[in-house]
Amino acid sequence: MGPNLQTGGHLRPVDLARPHGLSAQAVRNYEEDGILPAAGRTDSGHRRYTPLHARALDAFLALVPGHGHRTAAEVMRAVNRGAADEAFRLIDESHAQLLADRRTLRAVEDALRDLAPGAGGPAAEQPTATAPGGSGGAGPAGGTFIGTLAAELGLRPATLRTWERAGLVRPRRDRLTGYRVYDAADVRDARLVHQLRRGGYLLEQIAPLIGQVRAAGGLEPLEATLTGWHGRLSARGRAMLAGAAALEAYLRERG
Repeated sequence: MGPNLQTGGHLRPVDLARPHGLSAQAVRNYEEDGILPAAGRTDSGHRRYTPLHARALDAFLALVPGHGHRTAAEVMRAVNRGAADEAFRLIDESHAQLLADRRTLRAVEDALRDLAPGAGGPAAEQPTATAPGGSGGAGPAGGTFIGTLAAELGLRPATLRTWERAGLVRPRRDRLTGYRVYDAADVRDARLVHQLRRGGYLLEQIAPLIGQVRAAGGLEPLEATLTGWHGRLSARGRAMLAGAAALEAYLRERG
């Protein structure tokens, strides 16, 4: 239910605040920040809001879940100063980010599918511990040297060292030789990085995904994380629709 109109159609800060569970001070702060249009004043200096301000507050609060507080505030400021095209650009950028996030999720799912045992990809092959150059010789138990892993992935060893500096793989050092040794988790991470790099993702984009794999304890437990990720993206998309409807109502009210 909307705020109760006072005499002459004027509203007090508390009239705008109460339906949303806000304080009157929060409404005044939103006005000072340009999120609400400037309010008129009574002879005694009290703010006089109108149904237009109520629409603006509705629009801002509806935009926040889908676009975030900062973007929602910038959109409202742009609208209130008459720069509707700037507001639409900000909204377009937010939608573009959601699309990019959806593509990232799809790339992760595709990479995990390729890495799943029995999928016919490299995950079905167990790494063999060999000498650093990949040309044979005994290696450390339960691990593989950089040359072997690089050969299996079709990469140069220098690429794996770059990924290590970026924190994407974390091989240990063999105590006797000082060579890098990749255990099963390192090989898993290297293969996932390789799949995502082939999909065009930058190392800084891949890093948080590798962190999620490690936090989940592997690829299989990550399924729950991916399900939650899907849910959050869907909720953002729906929230953007609700925000668009509320903003359109405010734009119509403004004329």
